[in-house]
Amino acid sequence: MGDVQKIISRRKRQDFLFNILGIICTLIGIVTLCALLGDLIIDGITRVDWDFMTSFPSRFAERAGILSSWVGTLLIMLVTASTAVPLGVAAGVYLEEYARRNWITNIIEINIANLAGVPSIIYGLMALGLLVYQFHLGQSILAGGLTLAFLILPIVIVATREALRTIPQSIREAAYALGSTKWQVVRHHLLPYSTGGIMTGIIIALSRAVGETAPLITIGALTFIAFLPPLPVQSEAPFVSLEWLNSPFSVLPIQMFNWVSRPEREFLTNAAGAGIVLIVVTLSMNALAILLRYRMRKNIKW
Repeated sequence: MGDVQKIISRRKRQDFLFNILGIICTLIGIVTLCALLGDLIIDGITRVDWDFMTSFPSRFAERAGILSSWVGTLLIMLVTASTAVPLGVAAGVYLEEYARRNWITNIIEINIANLAGVPSIIYGLMALGLLVYQFHLGQSILAGGLTLAFLILPIVIVATREALRTIPQSIREAAYALGSTKWQVVRHHLLPYSTGGIMTGIIIALSRAVGETAPLITIGALTFIAFLPPLPVQSEAPFVSLEWLNSPFSVLPIQMFNWVSRPEREFLTNAAGAGIVLIVVTLSMNALAILLRYRMRKNIKW
């Protein structure tokens, strides 16, 4: 009996020490993050104003702005989300619900898992050879958006599959027992119930894409651009224009990289201000995704 009490006491001490270690590691990460954010805000908050948001880049730090960069960021993310989200969700549903379990699907699953960990610069090199040179898309918004879509596509697929796996098998069996087809089960039961997990994966994927620099530099994104893409809406028929997809672009991370490489202190302040805007854009995208996830969950009929 005494040996059992000693073992229990030793296990409790180990659990206590492990909890303390986990708390310390978590605090280190939180404190480091808060310190970095605080330093960024102190350096750049004075630079963020209306003129900074509505001015084009300039070789004079006091006149430089991020208009073309944040517009380019939003357009790139629009193309990325429009491409990666439907393709990733569809691929995840097919692999989890429709594909047969054989050696081909096993190879596909292994490759998808490996692609999720490939460095982003590899996607940039692939897009340079395939999209820019082979398909002749040039250094355009379309090429940049597709590059980031390739980058986050494995993340969306894996998140979709994991969300579908959390749904009890009894729901599928009950739907089939009532005469539902495979697609009806997926559409009316699996996708609504797995919305939370899928949207979480999409949020993580888009958060990664919005801060990427290496693949966009590889395909030829500009570090200095003093014009905006054509408007997508026209006053004449057909009233919708896709010319903006072929326009050159810059994004906030590339603009920050350009300013940080300058020796003047004022450009470092501009980079910090652009970093604040990038954080706000990322948080806004996440908030929108969370809102959509909440509304879709609310509409589920249990």
